[in-house]
Amino acid sequence: MCYYIICSYFYFPMKGAAFCRIVKRIMLLAFVLLIIGFVLLVKGADVFVDGSSSIAKFLKIPSIVIGLTIVAFGTSAPEAAVSIIAGIDGSNDIAVGNVIGSNMFNLLVVMGLSAAIKPINIQKQIVKSDYPFMLLATLALAAMSFDIFFGNGSANTIARNDAVILLMFLAIFLFYVISSALATRKEKLAAGNAEEEEKPKYGIGLSILLTIGGLAGIVIGGELVVDSAKEIALGFGMSETLVGLTIVAVGTSLPELVTSIMAARKGESDIAVGNVVGSNIFNILFVLPASAVITPIANIDAKAMTDMLILIAVSIIAYIFCTTKKNVNRIEGIILCLLYVGYMVFAIARE
Repeated sequence: MCYYIICSYFYFPMKGAAFCRIVKRIMLLAFVLLIIGFVLLVKGADVFVDGSSSIAKFLKIPSIVIGLTIVAFGTSAPEAAVSIIAGIDGSNDIAVGNVIGSNMFNLLVVMGLSAAIKPINIQKQIVKSDYPFMLLATLALAAMSFDIFFGNGSANTIARNDAVILLMFLAIFLFYVISSALATRKEKLAAGNAEEEEKPKYGIGLSILLTIGGLAGIVIGGELVVDSAKEIALGFGMSETLVGLTIVAVGTSLPELVTSIMAARKGESDIAVGNVVGSNIFNILFVLPASAVITPIANIDAKAMTDMLILIAVSIIAYIFCTTKKNVNRIEGIILCLLYVGYMVFAIARE
């Protein structure tokens, strides 16, 4: 809606060369609004996390729980905004492509670049529980989407009942990680290793204002990204699936990329890997189901189904790298980045 209100000024009867100039201006405006949308998404998510984390500290919620819930949701908020708005607008290919493309980007570029900067040590918990759960979630999404293959219908869809099941998986995962984190914190307190209570960064009034403002930025930015991406796809003859897999997916994954690279540079490898795994789980078990609950995702493009299978293969390759020698070294990180380049060449060539 925001995009079309801004663009409506340019749509008026005109012919010939003048009309061509107007079309070029509209395409240029689409790119400008796409960039503005990404800025609003990334900054909105950042402000939302700051505000909501500050409120949580006022309520004496442990920092580990904040990290596993608010921060994890905050970095996935751009994907959520884009996919939910795309689902409401009926742009199913963007909604699905955004999630698949973001997860692919996280595994191959975010983890790959982080490892290329500094080898990533993998925690035992990530190898034994978190990563396998992410892989299980990816397999569950694929199984629920391949309706034609399993003879469950004439089109590949993610229905509301599928979305509810995925959201239940998310609830189980959150219950597990939060209860484990609280149990670990309780053990530390019992052993006398009490954590110093962190004070809120802002006052309660400003915290609420930042939370609301950040959420507004995410929603408006998401709407601009979806509408602009659709306009660009139409203008260049690109499919919505390709736009979702490339431009939109990379743009909405910027928070994860920045967070993981900064963590890798500081030697915080647990944050770098945990951010990727947590974000991918949220994308599959919250972002796409939230969109499907509002508007069932029908007639999923055959290309998107192929990309889903590629995502499973990529997830297995990255998991093998994580389990060998309990780290992801520089060479493996470069291989992951090259795999993403190869995938992008494949995605663009098939168009």
